[in-house]
Parts: sequence; structure tokens; C-alpha cells
Amino acid sequence: MTVPGHTFDYVDLFAGIGGFHAALSALGGRCVYVSEINPLATQVYRRNWGDDVVQVDPGLPPIRGDINLDAPQGTAGCDGPVRVPAHDVLAAGFPCQAFSKSGAQRGVLDSTRGTLFFNIIRVLAERRPKVVFLENVRNLAGPKHRSTWDTIIGSLEELGYEVAHAPMVVSPHLIDPKDGGTPQVRDRVFIMAVHRGADRRPARQTPVTIDRAALVASAPRWDLATTAIGWLGGQPVLQDPTEIDHPERYALTPSEVTWIDAWDTFVRFMREAGADLPGHPIWTDWFITERELVADRRRHREVEAMPAWKSAYVWKNIGFYEQNRATVLRWQAHETMTGFATFPPSRRKFEWQAQDTETLWQCLMHLRPSGIRAKKPTYVPALVAITQTTVVGPLRRRLTPVEATRLQGLPDEFTFGDQPDAATYAQLGNGVAAGAVHYALRMFVTRYADELRPTLPGLVAAVEAAAHTGWVPPIPASAQHVLAGVGAES
Repeated sequence: MTVPGHTFDYVDLFAGIGGFHAALSALGGRCVYVSEINPLATQVYRRNWGDDVVQVDPGLPPIRGDINLDAPQGTAGCDGPVRVPAHDVLAAGFPCQAFSKSGAQRGVLDSTRGTLFFNIIRVLAERRPKVVFLENVRNLAGPKHRSTWDTIIGSLEELGYEVAHAPMVVSPHLIDPKDGGTPQVRDRVFIMAVHRGADRRPARQTPVTIDRAALVASAPRWDLATTAIGWLGGQPVLQDPTEIDHPERYALTPSEVTWIDAWDTFVRFMREAGADLPGHPIWTDWFITERELVADRRRHREVEAMPAWKSAYVWKNIGFYEQNRATVLRWQAHETMTGFATFPPSRRKFEWQAQDTETLWQCLMHLRPSGIRAKKPTYVPALVAITQTTVVGPLRRRLTPVEATRLQGLPDEFTFGDQPDAATYAQLGNGVAAGAVHYALRMFVTRYADELRPTLPGLVAAVEAAAHTGWVPPIPASAQHVLAGVGAES
């Protein structure tokens, strides 16, 4: 449950459906402002957390659509006032955007103008909250975005914030379930900073607040069907079949079963032959011999015109076919292969990442544009759109919205109303994992406990208490009303 009484105020920018809200309110935070431009996500946020958001400014609705309304961008000197209220913690899962090189010539801060990060900078410049907590995709800290990363760090430093230059990358599957971990690979970069003004220490001397190597070394052993998760009452992520409303919505289609059956035969035949499944993508359209390729001038020219990476895969498939030709021919003659030539091109491709798993139907699968990908039934890749929602092979269905919600560290009481499942999957795929946010913030506050205790003693105390209780997601206000009503009637 939420810590009784509020211990600090926070704003939730680019809020999605409220993953940050869940994590911060679980530590006793009071939300005083929200911005989220997607109207469906805003409805879900309001439905679950609306009663928690406090209107501190009578003239400003606390849940807003466009951050530009309250931290506007305009020409220099004509930006308009910042209306985001005062707060202690600024949280934002902001989009990754490149910054202007020409702007950088006028100063680090101005180089962000025209991007959504500039809105954050405007709020920070005006309000100077003690703690900044930003989240973004892992690629933000990659080599292709180095200038963007450096600009973000430099902008925060220019405003008097102390922030580590080294990225802090966290994924739920590396965190113990009692601390907010879930079986989902979702690497995200967290940028956390504390305001020190002129006393800011050189950031390069600031220790990294999360040791990823240590996390990897101690990562839990996950199983979607059996790993008990304390904050779910000891349940695993997968629902009991009796708990699923409209199970037909998540069942595989006859075509999908046909595709998987064909590739399951392939896996079984390879196992029977004592052959290893390759680590490279399998492209059956290139199951030919080298001699046959050379003889086919059109296809040979096609390979020669390919990018190097693609032609390398073609030659690996040719080598695989030549080495396992007898098994492949046996597979191609099997009854499950009837109509294989008419499968969509992406379903004639296969990626095996399930190591020694015996059959395909024992795996987790993703029907991707690049092919059918199989992996062990441990943890799932990052949630994305409905077309790539994880298929649970033993159950012959996709993950349900409830299971996807659990993977994001949210309780079963979290509700999406009657919106289409496609919108729910998309919102979860665009959101933050609440348990991972909670864990990262705990590590940060612990690192800066002495710095934060004088101004945010309640936050420090809540983090210290959470070290014993672990991750306990707050029940949304809407669900509390329902539960209270049930209790009154009984």
C-alpha cells in the first residue's frame, strides 16, 4: 500500500499510464502535476490514479495533455511562464530526440530547443526540484546518440545538478521479484540527478548508483509459469486459465498453429538427427546448394547485390542446408509442411534461441517480421505491440493484458476500462516498469541519503523502509473504491 501521508511532491511528465506514479506514490509521494499527450493513455491514467493527483493551483487542472501548455517553447525571450507547480522530484519518461548542432554553438541549454527535453529544462530552470529522475531507451546511451547523451548531462550540470556521466541501465529481469523484478527483458537508461547548485561535485567522480555487472551475476532464475511473485500474492506471471476473461481472444489462429507445427517438426527432426540448431536466422528460401546457386545466374546476382550482412546470412543458410540436407528433405516431405511454400515470407524464416529445449511448443515465441523467434520459457522480451505479443507455446496462446500488466510491475487491480486490447498492449509497451523504477530510485536515494535527508527526510525514510518490505505496488484509487464498496456490502 502507499505510505500513509505524503512525504514529497512530484510531477509526472510524459506520464503514459502511470508507471512512475505507481513507483513514487509507493514511497509516499504526492503527485501535483501530470502531462501526457495521448488521450487514451490519459484516460487510463485518470481512471487509475486521478484521485491521487492533487490540484495545488486552482487555476491549473492537474492532469494536462501537452507539456507545451505549461512549459511552452517559443522564440528567445518569448517563451511564456512555466505553470508546472513547485515540486521535489521531477519524473519523466521523455522521448529520445536529436539536438541541434547549431544550437550547441549558442550554449548547451539552448541546443535542446525544439525538442521535448527543452520543456523539461524549462521546468528545471524555473522550479529547481531537488531530484530529477529521467527514463529512456537504452540506445540513448549508445555510440550513435553520444552527442545527445552529452547534451542531456551537460544541460543538467549547467543547472546545478550532480549527475553521473556513466549510464545506469536497469532491466526488470535482473531484479529480484521482491524488489520489483519481473520476467521481462526491458533495458532502460535511468538518468538521476540531485540539485547541489554551486556545490555540485565533478560528475565524473560520482559513483555509478547501480552496478549492472552485479545485477547480472545475481539475476533471478525465472519461469513464467512457476516463479512465485510476492506482491502478486505468490502467484506467477501466468494466469490460471479460469481467471482469463474471453480466452478465445488470446488463442492462436489456425494459420498460426499451422506455421508453428511446421517449424516444430523441423526442431524435432533436427533433435532426432542429433544435429545442432544454428544460432543464425534460418531462411528456407535459401535452402539450396552452392552449386545450385552458382548455376542460377539470377539468384547469384541477387546475392552479390545484397549488403554484406545479408549475403553472409544467405551463405550460412546454404552451408547449413548442405550439412543437414537429408534431415531438411525429410522435413520438407512431412505432412505438416503442406502449403509451406504459400506461408508468408516472414513465416518461412526461423530464429532459434531456446538452447536445448526439445520442441518448439515448449518455447516462448514471437511472430516477428523477421521470422518466428523461439526462446526458453523464462523471461520475455520487452513488451511491444499486439502483433508481436509473446506466444506461450505450452498454452497455445498469447500473453493476456493482465499478464502484460504484471510484467510491468502493476497490480491486478489496475484497470484499462473497456478499451481494445490493442490499445492496452501498446500503452504497456510504451510504459515504464514500475518495479524497476522503484528499485532504481531506491538505489539512488540510498546513495544520496545524507544529501537528501535534510530536505526530503520522508523520502529517505520511505526508501529505508522499502529495503525491508520490497516492492508493494499501490492499489489504484479506483480499485480502492470498489474494494471499499464490497467491504461495506459484506
